[in-house]
Amino acid sequence: MSEILSLAGANLISPIILSFALGLAAAMARSDLSIPEAVAKGMSIYLLFAIGFKGGASVAAHGIDATLLLAVGAGIVLSFGLPFIAFALLRVLTGLSGLDAAAVAAHYGSISIVTFVAATSVLEGRAIDAEGYMVAVAAAMEAPAILSALWLVARSGTAGRMEPGLMREILLNGSIVLLVGSFVIGMVTGEAGLAEIAPFIVSPFKGVLCLFLLDMGLVAGRGLRQSRGVLGLGAVAFGIAMPLVGSVIGLGMGMAIGLSAGGIVLLMVLAASASYIAVPAAMRVALPEANPAIYLTLSLGVTFPFNLTLGIPLYVAMATMMTGG
Repeated sequence: MSEILSLAGANLISPIILSFALGLAAAMARSDLSIPEAVAKGMSIYLLFAIGFKGGASVAAHGIDATLLLAVGAGIVLSFGLPFIAFALLRVLTGLSGLDAAAVAAHYGSISIVTFVAATSVLEGRAIDAEGYMVAVAAAMEAPAILSALWLVARSGTAGRMEPGLMREILLNGSIVLLVGSFVIGMVTGEAGLAEIAPFIVSPFKGVLCLFLLDMGLVAGRGLRQSRGVLGLGAVAFGIAMPLVGSVIGLGMGMAIGLSAGGIVLLMVLAASASYIAVPAAMRVALPEANPAIYLTLSLGVTFPFNLTLGIPLYVAMATMMTGG
């Protein structure tokens, strides 16, 4: 427990977390601080490209093996399965309708790429190596949860919309295309390619991440401020409990397939995070009657801050304790 608290304390005073806290506090205080949308989008493109490229270069150095394939398979299973657990918890802890519960559940089967990036930064700071192909696992976990949510809605008797172009739109989502594309470029060009552009994607990475999380804090703070009264205590409890449940399942699967301590941490983070980009866009098409104030506030306003401040240090401590790493 002392190690977990120590890690959490060190994480809380890191520039990354303090940048998020600054944005959150500024938004809650109704400051006019803002990041232009074009700048925020540019930073997200940079972060996705950098993490994808570095992951691809790592795979080129490591090679494709059975563990990589098992990790991707584990990610897909998690993305399909976690929404069912989330849906059951929501029905117990909250009074949400089947429609809203399914929409929320979809978010908790998919992933937050920003939480993943923050976790890689924490691992680098602690000199804990992780498999570069975890980027591919993240990409594989984006979409399956949406299909699970649609099945849950159909089972509850509420009609969801599986539009003909929905899966194409999901799979060609800009974040997925950029992440997978930069991963392939990194894998093709290898360590030589990484060395060639290292001054661009390695050295500035943490500084850009700080500014991006400042913007995410502003977005989360505005969402919390505007959605007061929408969520009850049960929903907030779910937003904290579900990441813990997902992380434990991720821990077990990571150990079963033989990931390193860093790889297990990243699989735990992926299983514990909640989407607030790709899945909300899909829900607007597939489940337009679901309330976005509920699913966006839970994923971005409750689970995202929890994972950044307390979740990631907890997952690191659990993985290192279980693996002896």
